Amino acid sequence: MARMTQTEIINSMAEASGMSKKDVKGFFDSLAELATKEVKKNGEFTVPGFGKLVKATRKAREGRNPATGAVIKIPAKTTVKFRLGKAMKDAVS
Repeated sequence: MARMTQTEIINSMAEASGMSKKDVKGFFDSLAELATKEVKKNGEFTVPGFGKLVKATRKAREGRNPATGAVIKIPAKTTVKFRLGKAMKDAVS
């Protein structure tokens, strides 16, 4: 089963909501912008019905170069994780 492309998602949402494709695309762009801003500011952003984006900090650690086997240092960094909501987990299972 092939997954939906961005265009197919926008077309499907436009049909279901009665909005134009341009408006649906604008909505998704606004949602992504809002999520980015809120995760930076508060450390989390809840997407109703889906789950939560959470800012997480990874510690510095040692790794290996797969080509040479040499030990390298991987620096600490901040990343974003998505935690699926219970309702979505139950619906998919």
